Parts: sequence; structure tokens; C-alpha cells
Amino acid sequence: MPWTRDDMAKRAAQELRDGFYVNLGIGIPTLVANYIPEGMEVTLQSENGMLGMGPFPRGHEIDPDLINAGKQTITELPKTAYFSSADSFGMIRGGHIDLSILGAMEVSEKGDLANWMVPGKLVKGMGGAMDLVAGVKRCIAIMDHTDKAGRPKLLKQCTLPLTGVACIDRIISNLGVFDVTPHGLTIVEIAPDVTRDEIAAKTDATLAN
Repeated sequence: MPWTRDDMAKRAAQELRDGFYVNLGIGIPTLVANYIPEGMEVTLQSENGMLGMGPFPRGHEIDPDLINAGKQTITELPKTAYFSSADSFGMIRGGHIDLSILGAMEVSEKGDLANWMVPGKLVKGMGGAMDLVAGVKRCIAIMDHTDKAGRPKLLKQCTLPLTGVACIDRIISNLGVFDVTPHGLTIVEIAPDVTRDEIAAKTDATLAN
């Protein structure tokens, strides 16, 4: 069966490496903080000026002054540092973040990302997404494979306004894991009980294997 949101977050956590500085996008990516492998040293960075975020708080741990870029309450760690958002973006634009895991509305077979607006709907702003895809060493998109109507979200070409061009390296959807290659998307892993035929039927992008 397709992966749940938590399953996708657990799978995304496998992309982490010891010593990494990581930025987690809004939505499913924020769940990755709860699945960092035990014993692994990973430092989470937030665009609003926090380095060293802990997992989501339990009831008694909630501090309304501690939030991530998505305005969700979070916890701090003994190593946590605070600074201005300008310094935070300096880290991103300077190439000091190893990995960014972002939510996505659409991803093309060339790794183009659309994740910040749907024309005609309320837009709160792009946030840090454009800087992240331009400045971070490796970017992973985590997303549902299709929209609520069952239409593919992995496309030959994105239809929504782009956040970045050729910026996504790997996609984790509820159906599997896919790498962006010059020949299309390569299937790296398939979710339990999902078939390649099902993936092909729900994918508009070229599948290279």
C-alpha cells in the first residue's frame, strides 16, 4: 500500500548523514525531525533564524515563542543558536546547508520544482524556497504522487509557477523514491504492495527504468 505521511518522513530521514546541516520545508518535511536516526548528529536550520531545532513539543513542552519557518511550535536543544533571518539566509545562499527536504506541488522530469503558489488562490509568499533550491547542495522533494483528483504531480513539464529549475535531485512520494536523471526519472524504491504499472499509470514524467 502507498506510504503514509509518516512513512515518507521516515524514508526521507534515511537521506540524512552524520554531521549534516539540514533545512526542512513546510508540511511533510517537518515530520523528518522526529525520525533522525539515534546516535546521528544532524543540525536542523530554519530560515527564521534558528540553528539546532529539536523535535516537535509535547503538551508540557510547548513554547509559543519557539517556532520554525512554517510557524509550527518546536523545541530547542543545548546546542541551539538564534540569529537574524538575514544571517540565516546567508548560510543558505553561501552554500553552508548540506540538504534541503521540501514539499512540492509539482516536479518535472528535469527536476524543476513548483511549490509556492496556485494561480488564483491566496498566496502567503514564497518564503525561503527559492533561496533553498538555489543555495543548498542537495534538494529532495517529498510529496503525494497525485493530486486529490488523481492527476499526476510528477510531470514532463510543470504547469504551476516554478520555484526553481533543475534543482531537485531525488523525489520521495507515497508510491516510491525516484532520482532525476538526464533520461527521466529512475525508480530507486517502490512502496510496499505498489507495482511499477501503478506508478507508470500515475506518472506523466518519463520513467527511465
